[in-house]
Amino acid sequence: MYAEERQQEILDRARAAGRVDVAALAADFGVAGETIRRDLTTLERDGVLRRVHGGAIPVERFGFEPTLGLRNTVMTEEKDRIAKAALEEVPAEGAILIDAGSTTGRLAEHLPTDRELTVITNSLPIASTLRSRPAVEVLFVGGRVRARTMAAVGAWSYQILEQIYVDVAFIAANGISPERGLTTPDTSEAEVKRRMVRAARRAVLLCDHTKFGNDHLARFAQVEDIDTVITDTGLADGLADEVRSLGPRVELV
Repeated sequence: MYAEERQQEILDRARAAGRVDVAALAADFGVAGETIRRDLTTLERDGVLRRVHGGAIPVERFGFEPTLGLRNTVMTEEKDRIAKAALEEVPAEGAILIDAGSTTGRLAEHLPTDRELTVITNSLPIASTLRSRPAVEVLFVGGRVRARTMAAVGAWSYQILEQIYVDVAFIAANGISPERGLTTPDTSEAEVKRRMVRAARRAVLLCDHTKFGNDHLARFAQVEDIDTVITDTGLADGLADEVRSLGPRVELV
């Protein structure tokens, strides 16, 4: 079986069953697990599958706006690398903003315990992760909590973000493109993100390569509004150079 035939069969199985498993596919096709992982990477780059831990899920299963729980199962290794690289952007002391998201959530998990930081977040899971850190003061941005993303949004959030100024804002996005900037499906979350970018000396975008080239309903920033973009090595070289040409430093990890 040629690789293209095997990949089409993998896609057909994923769409029929809702997901595929690397070990099961390797056994069925009589190939190494690494071969299947390469197939899944190819299908992900084609935009028809998304990698999750141990396998893949067809993009149709994600719907218009995937839940935080589902996003936490996708591109896990890449998100961990991005989060660890983002630690270099965390000041030794001071105040930072951490936006709601799956990659930003991993940054919260990896924050050093020996730095005296004030962390402001609109994410209930991130606030919960950091609540027991003795050196970290957690300020939760109140408001209406969206069930899909566990992010606080609305007028209360806007008022708080208008009154603060931090060293670094770590931002998440559902889509980024040089032409249309940074986007997200929900207008209320877009307004929170917009105010987070304005409330920081530096804005650092954390997103895996699958977000590049995607566009969603609400734009909250232009690419040139971001100081640093940290993503994974799956991002095409040409696209990374295009983003760099607009001003941000792009780090591939």
